[in-house]
Amino acid sequence: MTSPAPALSVLDLVPVRTDQTTADAVAATRGLARVADETGYRRYWVAEHHNMPAVAATNPPVMIALLAAATERIRVGSGGVMLPNHAPLVVAEQFALLEAAFPGRIDLGIGRAPGTDPVTSFALRHGAGGVGEDAVERFPEYVENIVAMMDEGGVGLSVAGRTHELRATPRAASRATVWLLGSSDYSARLAASQGLPYVFAHHFSGRGTAEALELYRSTYRPSPENPEPRTFLTVNASVAETTEEAERLALPQLHAMVTLRTGGQLRPQLLVEEAEAIGFPDAHLPLVNGMRGRWVIGDPATAAERIADLAAEFDVDEVMVHPVAGSYVGEPVDSAATREATLRHLAAAIPAFVG
Repeated sequence: MTSPAPALSVLDLVPVRTDQTTADAVAATRGLARVADETGYRRYWVAEHHNMPAVAATNPPVMIALLAAATERIRVGSGGVMLPNHAPLVVAEQFALLEAAFPGRIDLGIGRAPGTDPVTSFALRHGAGGVGEDAVERFPEYVENIVAMMDEGGVGLSVAGRTHELRATPRAASRATVWLLGSSDYSARLAASQGLPYVFAHHFSGRGTAEALELYRSTYRPSPENPEPRTFLTVNASVAETTEEAERLALPQLHAMVTLRTGGQLRPQLLVEEAEAIGFPDAHLPLVNGMRGRWVIGDPATAAERIADLAAEFDVDEVMVHPVAGSYVGEPVDSAATREATLRHLAAAIPAFVG
């Protein structure tokens, strides 16, 4: 029996290849977002990472503004804003303004991880006036405050015995949809207790997904905006005309993840030919094969079937694809033809999905 076709969305880290500048990478992401918009994907999220040679997604609100302006109907959001790095009011102001500019199209995904190394994390938090010192401990409170501050009524702040009104924007007509993100059961419990949508980082960890989603669903407390639990699945994907080509295109991202997991030196994303020339040490092959087995890699029909099966396995009606197909030597530096092809192949192979 064929599993029902899920809706499709996109996660983008704005990768920077060895042949690209930051400007090239941003241009490529704009082009990828337009393809997602044109082919019916539901949402397009950008991540937050800092001080990484292969990732240009350092500032989700700025990227969201660029991408929302470059597209017509797709929802654009953060996957996610790493809240310990930022003052909650600043996050609320940024996304309230984005929602005002692009009403009904903005998602605010919030995470608790730093999204960087300890030194950069210190620089971020020190520069924000020490916001991160107790941000992890106060994370639940900060999430509640952000949601309230984006509402028209705002939130009451007690200072010197008096309550002051605090709003993210003067007259909010709508509010960005808030999602909690996580790779452990902490955010699952918090999202359930606050009646918020939740996403587990399946594309990154690949383990514990079923347990986290079951915990979220079984402990969910309905809220006025979300009477039922809402979630979806994230997955790395490389799709090409043939499975052999899709495997080749996945090599640069596999190299990047092996480097990250084994403590190697981070660098710009390799081109396909560069990744093939380097290969993998025998000691790393179990890690490589384990990741490859959890990703969606193949021709369009195989990839579509795999995505539908994953959606059925985890009982979700939406799958967020992280297109990880690498680029070949000589391709235009201001575009990502192979990542665009992954999105087009999937959209054509899963005709029943509704964006």
